[in-house]
Formats: sequence, structure tokens, C-alpha cells
Amino acid sequence: MLASVDALAVLGVDAYVVRVEVDVSSNFQSFAIVGLPDAAVRESGERVRAAIKNSQFTWPMRRITVNLAPADTKKQGPIFDLPIALGVLLGDGQIKNNALSSFAAVGELGLNGEVRPISGVLPMALGARAAGKEALLVPKANVAEASVVEGLQVFPLESLADAVDLLVNGNREPTPYEAPQESLESPHPEVDWSDVKGQETVKRALEVAASGGHNVLLVGSPGAGKTLLARRLPTILPPLLLEEALEATKLHSVAGLLSSGQSLITERPFRAPHHTVSHAGLVGGGSYPRPGEISLAHHGVLFLDELPEFHRDVLEVLRQPLEDGFVTIARAAQSLSFPSRFQLVAAMNPCPCGYLGDAKRACVCSQPQIRRYLMRISGPLLDRIDIHVEVPRLTPQELMSKSVGESSATVRQRVRRARERQVERLQPDRLTCNAQMRTKQLRAHCNLDDSARDLLKNAINQLSLSARAYDRILRVARTIADLDSSDNIHLHHIAEAINYRTMDRKLFG
Repeated sequence: MLASVDALAVLGVDAYVVRVEVDVSSNFQSFAIVGLPDAAVRESGERVRAAIKNSQFTWPMRRITVNLAPADTKKQGPIFDLPIALGVLLGDGQIKNNALSSFAAVGELGLNGEVRPISGVLPMALGARAAGKEALLVPKANVAEASVVEGLQVFPLESLADAVDLLVNGNREPTPYEAPQESLESPHPEVDWSDVKGQETVKRALEVAASGGHNVLLVGSPGAGKTLLARRLPTILPPLLLEEALEATKLHSVAGLLSSGQSLITERPFRAPHHTVSHAGLVGGGSYPRPGEISLAHHGVLFLDELPEFHRDVLEVLRQPLEDGFVTIARAAQSLSFPSRFQLVAAMNPCPCGYLGDAKRACVCSQPQIRRYLMRISGPLLDRIDIHVEVPRLTPQELMSKSVGESSATVRQRVRRARERQVERLQPDRLTCNAQMRTKQLRAHCNLDDSARDLLKNAINQLSLSARAYDRILRVARTIADLDSSDNIHLHHIAEAINYRTMDRKLFG
């Protein structure tokens, strides 16, 4: 007898329907899976056999053939265990589906029949809805993330027996799970902007960066507070929009980083990979491509500490994502794109020893050593960083001061007001912040008066700024004007924006 159960699989960050066809014939006993299964899928036969027996059902002593369609796409992982088991029971006539008319099922089975959590349930739920499915059967640990998809009934399962009870409507009424409302107003209770002593100039630069979504380079001696400042940047960023939260959650779901019972990413992601990270670890990849750190930082912050210590070829792959907001991973059989619109915060020492220009300790590096150290960062990559700012050593008075600065909540309010102005202005172009503006928007929204234009012209000549650096100065100046609630860019806005590019000449000229 032939039976079929729909499942879902993830390709990149999107899901597609896989039809699990099970044929139970009267020939000699055997079990085979076709349809380009990987090792984990091929091994599902033993898991399904034990799960069916230990759930008080009978394993058919007949020939069982399982086809995973479409047959020309590779299938991976244990996500097909549950639909295969249901297909075997339906094909053998041990159960009949009397309750759900159009459903899909996903889940890994333990040998005792337990339904275990899997990765990628949120994109699977979105894929099930797009395919017109009315219901989705998922492991209980994954039900929260699946339930955020509206228009789809989601049923949590603890065991194979639960799935059978649901389908035949024998022991309980099919009642879908209802998700609690998630708040996207993240409090960040463990860190706060007020933790930072002194560094008012740097905090101002980071507030500008947060307001416009700009990339930042922090340069300073060891212990000056670069990492402390970077880790507190997410606390002043505006809360995630629901659409942004869903996109970030999809990526974390595919990567298997959602905790049990978590439905949404409610805080902007903060990713800080070590400088030994590989090319694939940063941008994504593998035989079955998975998102890397830059995609996991989507709609959040990617912090690269000790920037010159990263392998240069690893850093260079950041150039496309910084411009386009996505990364493309090409393989012989397919090409996949992962979203990666993140805010880059990089930190570095000014020289190998770390004390070039320090007020208290003398630098012991030679000029050739300093030059080689700085040349580890290419000009094209530096051009894509909007704001460069020095982080000076704190004075003893600043270190011992008991005064408390502004809280994250206070700064966040200013940032939100500035972002709201940008969203209103850029909404026709479907942009959300000034850092995303292109030439068309720069011409429309960044008009300069004569004095501001003359100042910018002189800066281009003196600092040998590239065309890309010119555009980024305009974007930053537009953000500074938004913080001032100004419709026009004035001389002091341009002056402050130019000041954030002086590291071009000072360190890399």
C-alpha cells in the first residue's frame, strides 16, 4: 500500500516541501530510502524501526521503499524521521488520518519514540504556509518558533504516539498551540551605556553610528575601553521591527542557535568571532551551506576585535556584504544567498605594541613594523567604514570618578527619534537608515550650502579621500543633522562628519 506524508527541508534560509512517499509491499523484508539522502537520512531506517516498536506499534515484515521527492535535491539531517514513521504506519494500514486534511510533519525520532528538536523550524513553518498547508506537526521544543507564523496551525509533539493520536483523533481533540506575545523592547539589563567612564567623544561617535546604522573603527591602546564600548552599542540601537526579528530568527534557527522554547530573537544580535575564524566561519559555507557570523549578525552588530590579526583574505570577503547587505555562496550544484545587513564595529591597536601616541607609555615599534601592521587592512575595506575614531587612555581622575553618565535608555530615545526621521524620509525607497542610501538618495537628501561644500572640497583635497569616502561623509553628516532634528545639512554637521574620517590620512595615508 502506498502512503505519502509531506515534510519540509531547508535550502539556504528558505524551506521547500519534500513529499515522503512510502510503499509497503508484500514481498520479502527490506528497507530502502531513495531521493539523494545523506548518511543521517539513510540511518533513519534504524531509528524509525526502533521508535515504531517502542511506541507499541508493529514494524511491517515486508518490503518498504521510501522516496523523498523531489529526487534531484540532496536531503540531509534527521528531520524526516517523523514523516517516514507516519508514512510506514499509514502504508501498513495500522493508522488512518481522520483529523487533519492538509498537514506537514518534521522531527527527529529517538529509539523510544521521543520526538526530538531540530534546526530550521521557523523557515519550515513559513514554507508550509507558502505551500498552502493548514497544519504543521513539530517537536514540542520547537513549537514556540513555529507558532509565530500566522495562518498556520502548529501542533507540538512529544512522541510518535502523540502524532498518531493527533492524526486519528482518538485520544484528544486537535488543538493548535497559541504563542504568547513577545516584546521586542529589549532591556539589556546586564550592560548599560552608563557603565562607560569618560570617553565622551567616542560615545558621541557611537551614538551617531547607532542613529544612522554606520560602520565604526575604534583605534586605541590596550585597556582604553574599545571592547567595553562596542559591547554596549546594541543597548542604544532601536528595537527590532517584527519583520527584522523574523529574518534574524530564521538565520539563528537554521544555524541551530535558538534555545528551547524561544520563539523570536528579541534583541539585536551581537556577534564577536575570534580573529582565527575561517573564511567559511565568517561568511558561511560548507558542503551544505550554512550562514556564517556575518549573517548571524543580520540586523545587529558584528564586532571584530584586533582587526589586523584577522587573515586578510577573510577580511576582504566583507567588502560585498558591507555594500550589498547579502553574501552569495557559490557551489558547483547551486548558488545560495544569505542576508547580512549588519553594523560593523572593528577595534584595533595603533601599532603592534599598542602604544603609538599613548600619553603614558612609549611605542617601541619601528616605522616599518607600524607600516606592515597597518597595511594588513586594505584601503577598499577601510573605505567602507564610515566612522574612524580614536579611543584615548582614561585619566586617573576619569577612572576614579563616581559620576554616572547617561543611561542606554536615554541615548536610545535620541537614536530612535533620528531613525524615525530617516524611515519617514526613505520609506519611498524601502530603506530604513542613512547608511543604506545610494547615489539617488544622496542627491535628494544631502544638499549642502556653499560653506559646507567648500569645507568638504578642501577635505577631499587634503585627505585624498576617495569617491566612496565622500559619499560616506555625506551619509554621516545627514545622520548628525537628524540627531539635531535639522532638515538641512549645515557647516558644523559636515565638519563633525569629516572629523570622523581623519584616520584615513593619519594612519593609512
